[in-house]
Amino acid sequence: MTIASGSAQNTPGLVMVQAPRSAAAEAYRTLSTNIQFSSLDTPIRTLLVTSVGPDEGKSIVLANLAVTLAESGKRVVVVDCDLRRPSLHEVFGAASQPGLTTMVLDESAPAPLQPTSIANVQVLTSGPLPPNPSELISSERFKRVLAVIAADADIILLDAPPVSAVTDATILATRVDGVLLVVDSGRTRRDTAKRANEQLQRVGARLLGAVLTNVKAERAQTEYLAKSK
Repeated sequence: MTIASGSAQNTPGLVMVQAPRSAAAEAYRTLSTNIQFSSLDTPIRTLLVTSVGPDEGKSIVLANLAVTLAESGKRVVVVDCDLRRPSLHEVFGAASQPGLTTMVLDESAPAPLQPTSIANVQVLTSGPLPPNPSELISSERFKRVLAVIAADADIILLDAPPVSAVTDATILATRVDGVLLVVDSGRTRRDTAKRANEQLQRVGARLLGAVLTNVKAERAQTEYLAKSK
């Protein structure tokens, strides 16, 4: 699946909101449809979005996918599990804390979900950054937190650190129904992408596919979308 748009640095924010009839927005809608049809008998309830390396647009992909799923009537919760370089609070204009780590440390506290400007989309930001992210997300407490959040959501989207950087993504991949791997067409090396895929396969992750970012829209597609406005 390709996303015909710039990278996260070149296209900040939500293209689904800023340019809902653009080629990139159509690509996100196609991605959403593919995910929903990937498992008709057992719908995807928890989806991890990670990338091969840093700065490849994973958080922007996740945020736009959340908007697309919400448009189809899904109750969506996005969770910032990148406890090293969290960014979802910036994307959605939310407070960074309290958040996920707050909830893990105090399971009796209510889930600090924050509403967003997008109907049907709530965000659970990172919370205070812990000294041991890998241990926190591999804990039974974290598992119970996900179960609590899932009770009031149709789908949870988890933002994870890059696969090649730390072990967090591979740990999280064992706790979700599916994984999307974001690859930047302009900077990701083929051998690095192959190793990332192998790491996910090694832990038994259900890799639904890859999302290719930083791709120019095809001229014909752009012209068609312009005429349809």
